[in-house]
Amino acid sequence: MSPSNKETVLTLFLALTMVVNVVSTRFFVEKSSVTVLNSWEMKAKHDAAIANFGIPSHGGFMIGSAVYAGQGAYGCDPLNETFKPKSPYPTILIIDRGVCNYALKIWNGQQAGAAAVLLADDIVEPLIAMDSPEESQHEDPDLIEKIKIPSALILHSFGGSLKKALNKGEEIVLKIDWSETIPNPDERVEYELWANTNDECGVHCNEQMSFMKNFKGTAQILEKGGHALFTPHYISWFCPQELRRSRQCKSQCINQGRYCAPDPELDYEDGYNGKDVVYENLRQLCVHKVAKGKNSSWVWWDYVTDFNIRCSMKEKKYSKECAQTVVESLGLSLEKIKKCIGDTDADVENEVLKAEQAFQLGQEKRGVVTIFPTLIINNSQYRGKLERTSVLKAICSGYKEGTEPLICLSTDIETNECLVANGGCWQDKISNITACKDTFRGRVCECPVVNGVQYKGDGYTSCKPYGPARCSMNEGGCWSETRNGLNFSACLNSETSGCRCPLGFHGDGLKCEADIDECKEKSACQCDDCKCKNNWGGYECKCSNNSLYLKEQDTCIERISRSRSRWFFIIVVITAIAGISLSSYIFYKYHIQAYMDSEIVSVMSQYIPLDSRNIHQDSNQIENCNLR
Repeated sequence: MSPSNKETVLTLFLALTMVVNVVSTRFFVEKSSVTVLNSWEMKAKHDAAIANFGIPSHGGFMIGSAVYAGQGAYGCDPLNETFKPKSPYPTILIIDRGVCNYALKIWNGQQAGAAAVLLADDIVEPLIAMDSPEESQHEDPDLIEKIKIPSALILHSFGGSLKKALNKGEEIVLKIDWSETIPNPDERVEYELWANTNDECGVHCNEQMSFMKNFKGTAQILEKGGHALFTPHYISWFCPQELRRSRQCKSQCINQGRYCAPDPELDYEDGYNGKDVVYENLRQLCVHKVAKGKNSSWVWWDYVTDFNIRCSMKEKKYSKECAQTVVESLGLSLEKIKKCIGDTDADVENEVLKAEQAFQLGQEKRGVVTIFPTLIINNSQYRGKLERTSVLKAICSGYKEGTEPLICLSTDIETNECLVANGGCWQDKISNITACKDTFRGRVCECPVVNGVQYKGDGYTSCKPYGPARCSMNEGGCWSETRNGLNFSACLNSETSGCRCPLGFHGDGLKCEADIDECKEKSACQCDDCKCKNNWGGYECKCSNNSLYLKEQDTCIERISRSRSRWFFIIVVITAIAGISLSSYIFYKYHIQAYMDSEIVSVMSQYIPLDSRNIHQDSNQIENCNLR
């Protein structure tokens, strides 16, 4: 984008924000109180502006010993010492404001062992809220996430008194009290989140999306149990009358310049436009409205988290079509949402966004919303890290004492969102397989592992089995059909993924048709005596003259007749029996003759003693004689 175009977009953006700045006098700074417990001179309560990062102890307090970092020690560099107070209390470190951003000072104080940090203002002015820095202001993008301690800004005069006493060597014990930061009138908490659907705005957008994902399950538990009433809101601006016909207004606004958002890339000629963001903001408001009409307003949390995953602007999927698929997956009426959105090109007020702008400009006892994300609990703007545990603690401090729900007392409570509409995840009802997985933070859509078979996909619209055993799970999601006892499948166990129609079929594997006629194509059954007949999934080939067809060789061979086969079998059997009988008779005759000869020799040897040699000769003669 050229410098002139960029300046034009920025000029328009400033013009849009001027509307909010007019009423900035009603901007509320959320405060805790700081009391000096051991000094009569400073014992009165003093206000402290709670920072927009770190984790304040909402509903509680902290007692600690004050320690001054020292003149000129602004906390912009790592503090070389660990500050240890004289008393056994935790350290509350006092650092001067100036030179670098707030978050870096608090981080270095935390690294030095402080339990909390108070920044002393360097000029005389009313208290202001300390916001988290932009990504460009520090090289560590995770700096805000690392800060776990509370911090606040104190007035220049109060800071001067504390530093003066500490420089004299006095011990100062402080009490930081957050017990009144969130009103707690009854047994139900009402809270709202001011957000934006643009996911390319840097650290603030990342913080918002991470919070929505992690807090979803907790929010749904609170709302389903009737313990909390949640309302989403979206920040918008309007284009000044004199600029409404400009290209900038047309690209960043809907309803003829009435509702606008800055261009995500600060270039109205490239990428997504501001009006795309406003349109999606409006859709998400309508999703909540339609879901609330079904007494299931908590479905909004499912929509926004799924939209962030499936329709990311960073992945170039931020579109009306993608949003509609998310709406349909959650069982919401697309027509009712479209009716709620209305005609965004018409020169008329949009009732939903008009009400949003009225809320944004503030009401009695609550301030104007100028930044996002902003969380408001019981009409008080939440200050601190936008993180599940810290926010839940703040919400729980908004209940009248003794009426807190169980989730405020235990972190073991879960809700099974998969029982309703399968959580909007993929499901195979035939095999009873689902991608919906219930967790404490809410349901997630992840393709499962079933009987050792891994399913792969996005978990929302598709999951397919993957690996060698995939065909055992509903044929791997491939086409399969059985007719007349024949079964064909497009799933091959030899392949880890994909579907392929078997021989004789045509298609993409998800659907196969038996439209191949081998007989007409003459790709089979081509021998001289063959007759071809096409059937489902293949063909039938018959040979004339009672011949046998061999499919592999595509040829016919002569078949032996049944009668000839029967007589041949009988002859073979009779011949075998005759041979066995003859052999048995010869063996029998030889065996009997040998036995008789041995008996004769035995008798003669008993009654006529002869010389053993003569007997042996005579027996041989007798045997020879018998053989003759």
